[in-house]
Amino acid sequence: MPKPAQLTKLKVAAKAAASHAYAPYSKFRVGAAVLTDSGKIFTGCNVENASYGLCNCAERTAIFSAVAAGERKLKCVVVYTPTRTATAPCGACRQVIFEFGPSVRIVSICAGRDQIDGSIRSLLPAAFGPADLA
Repeated sequence: MPKPAQLTKLKVAAKAAASHAYAPYSKFRVGAAVLTDSGKIFTGCNVENASYGLCNCAERTAIFSAVAAGERKLKCVVVYTPTRTATAPCGACRQVIFEFGPSVRIVSICAGRDQIDGSIRSLLPAAFGPADLA
């Protein structure tokens, strides 16, 4: 679990990351920040493409950045959307989050006061992960 100060930093970082989103089609700018076991924070934003299947979500962008830097374990994921209500990660992002943090905390925040705060297992029950390949 992140400490309160870390959670505050994650929320600020996720909101800032949303400002870098490339969302010319949906206009839905999403930012994410992930906290790794080593205490480092990585951010990401959604990146759209005219060929919609080639888009990438903010959560996966942040996680892939962490992995590219050598990190393998997540402690917390914070997602920001510029909406009145909080938005949970999509199914693809939930699966990637589970891969690197099967007990990770996910906090979704928004422009309003609404917030989602729970575990990846609550968002992805009966998840398929590395242990299922053993």
